[in-house]
Amino acid sequence: MSRLDNALNFEDLRKLARKKLPAPLFNYIDGGADNESNVRGNTLAFDTAKLVPEYLIDVSDISLTTRVLGRELAMPLLLSPTGMTRLFHPAGETAVSRAASAAGVHYALSTVGSTSIEDVAAASDGPRCFQIYVMKDRSLTHEFIQRCKDARYDALILTVDLPVASNRERELRYGFTMPPKLNLAGIAGFAVKPGWIFNYLSHPPALLANVVHKIPQGSSQRSSLMEYVAKQFDTAVTWDDLEWMISEWGGPFAVKGILSPSDARKAVDVGASAVMVSNHGGRQLDGALSSFEALGPIVDEVGGECEIICDGGIRRGTHVLKALARGATACSTGRPYLYGLAAGGEAGVAKMLKLLRTELKIDMGLLGCRSINEVSGKHISGTIHRNHA
Repeated sequence: MSRLDNALNFEDLRKLARKKLPAPLFNYIDGGADNESNVRGNTLAFDTAKLVPEYLIDVSDISLTTRVLGRELAMPLLLSPTGMTRLFHPAGETAVSRAASAAGVHYALSTVGSTSIEDVAAASDGPRCFQIYVMKDRSLTHEFIQRCKDARYDALILTVDLPVASNRERELRYGFTMPPKLNLAGIAGFAVKPGWIFNYLSHPPALLANVVHKIPQGSSQRSSLMEYVAKQFDTAVTWDDLEWMISEWGGPFAVKGILSPSDARKAVDVGASAVMVSNHGGRQLDGALSSFEALGPIVDEVGGECEIICDGGIRRGTHVLKALARGATACSTGRPYLYGLAAGGEAGVAKMLKLLRTELKIDMGLLGCRSINEVSGKHISGTIHRNHA
């Protein structure tokens, strides 16, 4: 029996990931900004909310299917975009996208992913979207949109909560910054994980695959790519840029990083078909609202006008149900699948998705709901917010 077989929850996968990864990489996944209060608070907000079950309902046939960002999903879940995934396992984004496809959930590829738009598309025919940033070089943004059209992506996601880089002290402690400047602690963290080093050296280097062509030939090292991307993030992005991108794309389009009802309203007014309520997994503005705390007021503002995806802090099936009861269309998560990937590659991601699906189906039965559409405000204490869009 493998160690994955013994994993009963996300925390078990986290422990396995910690054993396998060098300290700088594990802490890159695990950490957040400043005091990391939002990293903890995202999950705590779910844990403190209370569900209200109803009984004597026939729950012998339970369906988790729903439609999000233009695709039918087997359960209301997206795998959030995460950067440089091949650092955590050589199979990287390809493994994650295949596991997501097999589980029937959306996978979002990051702009700073280590696998190309085209290679992820070739890996599976499952639901997929691309997370995009507005770059100073607008031709690169236009190129990303066209490449996603050509590769038949279902949706685009614009992340808006990265106007400037945050203070991430775990990354500074090890020198795991952009570009990397490893210090003695960082070097030591890698030195004690020879298995990771062997896997890394025996596979092609993990580069920023979608921008590698922008670096002059002969200088496409990781540091050059990281430095290029770090300089490309545009701090002058406005709602006009979003409106242009939505028009240029012409399909399902989500805006990620929304915490205020007024921003949700602006996103819908310029044509977004979905908003992702997110604080970047606690990696940007520490002390901001948790995603779950921000969800209800945003549902009150734009519920029924767009899809609403609650991103961050999901660790249990009951967390998903609480978000749905507050009015979310679906949820998205990042760290749990990275723990699974680090613990066991594609099988580890599949294990994480199986755990969540199993919990969610049990919890639906215990709540007294036979389909996702039946989960509503009456199933959560202290809410007056409308049902999902």
